Amino acid sequence: MGFFTKDIKSMEDLLIHGLQDIYYAEQQILKSLPTMIEKATNKDLVAGLKAHLEETRKQVERLEKVFAKLGKEPSGTHCPAIDGLIKEADETAGEIEDKAVLDAAIVANAQAVEHYEMCRYGTLIAWAEELGHDEIVRFLTTNLNEEKAANTKLNTVALRKGVNTKASNTKASNAA
Repeated sequence: MGFFTKDIKSMEDLLIHGLQDIYYAEQQILKSLPTMIEKATNKDLVAGLKAHLEETRKQVERLEKVFAKLGKEPSGTHCPAIDGLIKEADETAGEIEDKAVLDAAIVANAQAVEHYEMCRYGTLIAWAEELGHDEIVRFLTTNLNEEKAANTKLNTVALRKGVNTKASNTKASNAA
């Protein structure tokens, strides 16, 4: 089911569909993060991904609370966007032999996922507020704040913990 379907007749339907979308996305992220952790070699990147795996489990629990508050059964709807981001990450990782360069790619791919999630949560918060669903806003805001923090940590790993520097030095040494 695409984002714009005949099943969406109201803003309330749109909110529920958006929640199902992010619920599906978080489930897919839970499945893909262990592979990213396994492929990463930078210790700070590995630690950050492991911490975010735990956060993602808690985000799914919060989304289940959101569904309960709305009187709905938690369910996901196929999300081509997250599937595409994960597929791209898998394909990119399969094309890179150098571990330092792979770490840089993992950071970039993880940030693409974080940006998708930040966009989705921000929209859901706005819709929930507009519809007067104040009882779910705090759960969604907590998830959004965790996604923003994860993105900031990824920036730090890339820029201050040496992932990008090591990857760029690898390129220079291979070209020599």
